[in-house]
Amino acid sequence: MQLPDAEQLLAKLADNIRPLLGENTALVGIHSGGAWLAERLQARLGDHIPLGTLDISFYRDDFSRIGLHPQTRPSHISFDVEGRHIILVDDVLYTGRTIRGAMNELFDYGRPAKITLAVLVDRGGREMPVEAQIVGARLALQPGENLELARDDAGQFHLKLHEAA
Repeated sequence: MQLPDAEQLLAKLADNIRPLLGENTALVGIHSGGAWLAERLQARLGDHIPLGTLDISFYRDDFSRIGLHPQTRPSHISFDVEGRHIILVDDVLYTGRTIRGAMNELFDYGRPAKITLAVLVDRGGREMPVEAQIVGARLALQPGENLELARDDAGQFHLKLHEAA
């Protein structure tokens, strides 16, 4: 399967987010790929846009089954979420469980006026009623395949396809 160019998808996301920006808009990326994307989107869209990151490890609905991920990072939101338009950013949308966990954590910070979901790739396969409003690309993957966002030494994004472990 030929994977799309992740840098071109990032540019497409930025172009589609730009018209939605207002003075009360913030970007929030989900660790790790979504956080990387949100940082790059802020650089493209303007440093005046507040940027936050979420690590949803403790908000996963399978936490009791799989335990704590060894790469847990702290969430960081240094702005008031209450009444704000949050553009939630993630790399790959699959089952919807990560997004559900992220929204649960966001509401611990306050009640946003609106949440818009932006994802680099929507691969289908939902288990939750979650739909992204802004999508870089839609790919049909097989159940045993995983898609991962990676960064090279120069900081450029690449998509990698691999078999599930």
